[in-house]
Amino acid sequence: MQIRSALLLGVSALASSAAWAQEPEGAFDIGEIRIEATSAQSLLGNSEITPEEIEDRNASTMAEVFDGKTQITASGGAAIGQKVFVQGIEESLLSVTIDGARQNKSAFHHTGNVLMDPALLKRVEISAGLAPADAGPGGLGGSIAYETKDARDLLEPGDTFGGFLSFGGSNNVDDLRGTLALYGMSGGFEYLLAGTRHMSEDYEDGDGNVVPGTQADLTDYLGKFALNMDGGGRLEFSASQTEDSGERVAQCNPIGCFIRPDFAGVVGADSVFVDALSRRTSYTLTYTDEQPEGWLAPTLQLTYNEQETDAVGAEGTNSSFSGTAKNEFDIGNGTVTAGLDFFSDKADGSSDISSGEETLRNVGVFAQARQDLSDRISVSYGARADFQEFEGVDGSEFDGSGLSANGTIDFVLTDMLTLNAGLATTWGGYELGEAAIMNLTHDWTYDGLEPSRSNSGRIGLRFHNGPWEARAAYFETYIDDLNAVLPSPGESRGASYDIETSGVDASFAYLGAQGYLRLNYTYADVQADEEAIATTAYYLGRPVGHLIGLEGAWDVNDVFRVGGTAETALDNDDVRLEDETGTVVQDSLPGYEVVNLFAEYRPQQMDNLSVRLDVRNLFDQTYSRRTSDGVGYYRVYPLTEPGRTVALTARITF
Repeated sequence: MQIRSALLLGVSALASSAAWAQEPEGAFDIGEIRIEATSAQSLLGNSEITPEEIEDRNASTMAEVFDGKTQITASGGAAIGQKVFVQGIEESLLSVTIDGARQNKSAFHHTGNVLMDPALLKRVEISAGLAPADAGPGGLGGSIAYETKDARDLLEPGDTFGGFLSFGGSNNVDDLRGTLALYGMSGGFEYLLAGTRHMSEDYEDGDGNVVPGTQADLTDYLGKFALNMDGGGRLEFSASQTEDSGERVAQCNPIGCFIRPDFAGVVGADSVFVDALSRRTSYTLTYTDEQPEGWLAPTLQLTYNEQETDAVGAEGTNSSFSGTAKNEFDIGNGTVTAGLDFFSDKADGSSDISSGEETLRNVGVFAQARQDLSDRISVSYGARADFQEFEGVDGSEFDGSGLSANGTIDFVLTDMLTLNAGLATTWGGYELGEAAIMNLTHDWTYDGLEPSRSNSGRIGLRFHNGPWEARAAYFETYIDDLNAVLPSPGESRGASYDIETSGVDASFAYLGAQGYLRLNYTYADVQADEEAIATTAYYLGRPVGHLIGLEGAWDVNDVFRVGGTAETALDNDDVRLEDETGTVVQDSLPGYEVVNLFAEYRPQQMDNLSVRLDVRNLFDQTYSRRTSDGVGYYRVYPLTEPGRTVALTARITF
């Protein structure tokens, strides 16, 4: 069996890596590898949303986490329907992790892929196109790594117990949101317990129209426990559950009624309101050595993740059991990370009108080197081999294997100018079909099922002089032979699609002691089978075009901080929208401009209290986010975003 062979290969790889990395006489610090520095990674498409930026956004939804960014965007509406895109490629084609733990996609195409709440979010790292070998399997379009806070991130120096209560609301939708967290440590034991509740009515857009099915009804729980051992070992267990429910828009047909929380309605179909559910549950056990000596610096992780969707007429659950064992070796002028990972995924349809099960298993072995070859040249290069077994709903069995490789170089041209370039080829393998609609319109078949592969490249320049930074890069990503996750009536699951995104990423920033200001720009031409991609290309991507973003914040003094974000989407003339007869009904996707501002007050006499005022959509624009589903599609009333919203939030720590 290929998976048994992969396990043997993984053991051999770990053994050979250990032999190659000679153990030094004592621990030593090699310093920061330049190609791993934030500026180099940003040019390679591996950007970060920092803890400071997350605090400045005060996001109540995951879509708001990415405000002001252009490389990574999100759709709108309630949490149940929000999807994330990197350069126009949907997150289902990326490797997505939370605290290093692999996440599976959703079970229904009208809902989001990874249901999260930003209350305890610490940072987000994004790899666009060029996914390193140790980022995990399936990173056809790159990767998204979410990291949540630990107790030690929240405790004040010297404290062993603490907590915070955050509570706020807004004028638009009778919106109320609260988070309570308790955390502490005793000896080597740490704990964090947190819960969030978010409720609202359906919001109003800039024209004062109520947008149906957009009420917030979200509950989030997180528990993290860690044991810090003598010698630097850390064993951590985390459990979380995020649930979005409430009344959602649905339409009925002879097959049944289905929610579509990503639309405001469907042309020619009456809408009804039904209670729907999206729930993500995750359990993760992780061991790391935070004070490694010699060659041994291991990370071991096991996780179980489940995404459940009740779309009324369609129900399904995607589950995943996965794990990683890796070690980081010092090699004098850099590091090598080598190891193996695995996952066992299942898509289970459970409705009265559609049912069945697909399974997908994968074992991968990998190694990724990061080195400073000289004062001017730094490199990162790596490879992985993946071995898969897939079983379809009709019992059909497939197995496949493939190699992935990547390489990047960072070359210092002058004291202020650096060239950066990279290439990657990634074997994606097979994909699970949509659990909620298995065999819905016809018995699924698998003729022509082939594994997918992507090829990506990126080249650019960056400039740095004191607090000023600028970068610009050209990128291309081609993804071939994507399985039909959502087969049309009569279509085989083996039908395939080719996706590409190409364009330019750029930014210009001032990073000062009292604040920062960053202008972002992305142009992405996203195509499916050599035509402009549709705004309902589920599990594939969305048209992007030109996006301009602005983000910044400034400390006025010790007690006041002000800032905001802005986004401008230019008309996208690459997209021609046609009706059922082929008649062009719209020449382009409409553009929009939206501005969000905030002011935060921290009184000197109560430094544990902060009061914040947010004004979102300052100019009361009526618009739909560029990557929202169905924008411009003649059969859909797309979701418009909330109009001007004034929100007040208070947070007290104790």
